[in-house]
Amino acid sequence: METTFRKSMAPLHTWAGMLLGAVLFAVLWTGTLILFRGEIDQWMMPQTRLAAGPAPLSLDRAARLVLPLVPAGATQWRIDLPTARTPVAVFSYRLPDGEEHTRLFDPVRYRLLPQPGTDGASGFLVPLHYSLHLAWADTGKWLVGLAGMAMLVLLVSGVVIHARLVAQLFTFRPRKGLPRSALDLHNLSGVLLLPFHFMLALSGLAIFITVFFPQAHVATYGAKPKAKSAFMAEAYGRHAGRKTGEPGTLASLDAMRREAERLWGGEQPYFVRAWQPGDAVGVIEFRRSYAREVTMNLDQLYFDAATGRLVRRFEAGPVMTAQRVLSGVHFARFDHGMLRALYFAGGLGGCVLVATGFLFWLESRRKRHARHGLGGVRLVEMLAVGGMTGLVLATLAYLVANRLLPADAGLPEWDRAALERAAFYATWSIAFLHAWLRRTAAWREQLLGIAALALVAMLLNWLTTGEHLLHTLANGRYAVAGVDLALLAFAGAAWHAARRIGAGRGSGTDRSKSTGGSDGATGTNGTRDTSGARAGEGTSA
Repeated sequence: METTFRKSMAPLHTWAGMLLGAVLFAVLWTGTLILFRGEIDQWMMPQTRLAAGPAPLSLDRAARLVLPLVPAGATQWRIDLPTARTPVAVFSYRLPDGEEHTRLFDPVRYRLLPQPGTDGASGFLVPLHYSLHLAWADTGKWLVGLAGMAMLVLLVSGVVIHARLVAQLFTFRPRKGLPRSALDLHNLSGVLLLPFHFMLALSGLAIFITVFFPQAHVATYGAKPKAKSAFMAEAYGRHAGRKTGEPGTLASLDAMRREAERLWGGEQPYFVRAWQPGDAVGVIEFRRSYAREVTMNLDQLYFDAATGRLVRRFEAGPVMTAQRVLSGVHFARFDHGMLRALYFAGGLGGCVLVATGFLFWLESRRKRHARHGLGGVRLVEMLAVGGMTGLVLATLAYLVANRLLPADAGLPEWDRAALERAAFYATWSIAFLHAWLRRTAAWREQLLGIAALALVAMLLNWLTTGEHLLHTLANGRYAVAGVDLALLAFAGAAWHAARRIGAGRGSGTDRSKSTGGSDGATGTNGTRDTSGARAGEGTSA
């Protein structure tokens, strides 16, 4: 501990950022991308680039198409209705062992689409965001939760450390040396987006209350598996009886849908699900859409499958409603393009916040660590480069593999989607190795690689589908055009950042004034800010 509370926050800020910065960047980067997962899915699955139909989907007609696919013994099946952002309908069913199978179908022509051969953004980037694809004992979720807590710690300690928050909103000197300009950008992105970052970190932790704070339901319901099922049913809603073995029939789904819309005052469902399909106790569930509101409501209607009679209506209680408001704030599932664009900009701002924090720490300590024979800079630089530019490279490699691999690509035990995932993880691993071997030069080289891969991905979309940027814009395929435009913007930003890093290191400007920690540089009024100077200087990292 330092002599004052403010000074004691400096090493906490430094260590929280160094230890969990790479994980935090991964969460921020993937979370930013999946704001437009529907659009990325369309880019990666050309067969789903369909025009919206003039009439709503007929559930009865859809059922006649897809229900023959459901094997005997399936515990449930589900149809996700098409939306403006996702023009295809999605059918899935689940087997008793938990295995789930999915098919896409055209909601206008009522025909099954070929298997996409990819997980897309929804199947790969979404789980990567909240679990890092580490399923054992919820390890990935705990790491992401720890990164969320670290984000809250970084935000609070950053506010304590920085004495001139208002002044830092208007301070950015891009022509200064790399440490100075990186610190200015770090402060600017942190202060300007402070409420946004805090809101996303806090709501992300609230979403997984049953993982991070299981005592909340264990104290009331007990620790046995049936007790947890009872909690989930009461909190989230469910109405499914045990199979009787007696055959059942299916009444008109369209009639049930009309009744659901009447009860919801004209609001639309976004999916329909059958529990215990084909059995005498089968029920049909409708979930109300939350595309027009922030709250991810849990409004559910259950109908008897055989008669179409309403048997249960569920709405979340006050506590779960509060949790669903936080979930809606975090997931941003609402259909409001401008608001999601602001979320996207805020997410990129979070990535900039983490990246510039790493850059400032590295550049302000590089010479001193080398002078004292410390290896902290090289280790942190490997984590920073591999965890940030390496992750962006891996994401672009995932898109490039999606457009390069033939539709029937595969190896023994590896389907096409697995090959795309392999391209992602192989590129990410190589990026870490490259960062260790090339050290400082790795920043610029990987940024140039990002610029090149982004352009390659955009060109491959044109070559493999015949739909270039002007074509998609002219034909109203704005989802695909948006992804191409984002790739073009990332290419330009990466090229500019590569030039800036090279020029900043070469100039050496302002280096003597930036050897402190998070707030140890010259103050905005030209005087030395000693109250928070040399944050983290006492560490050996």
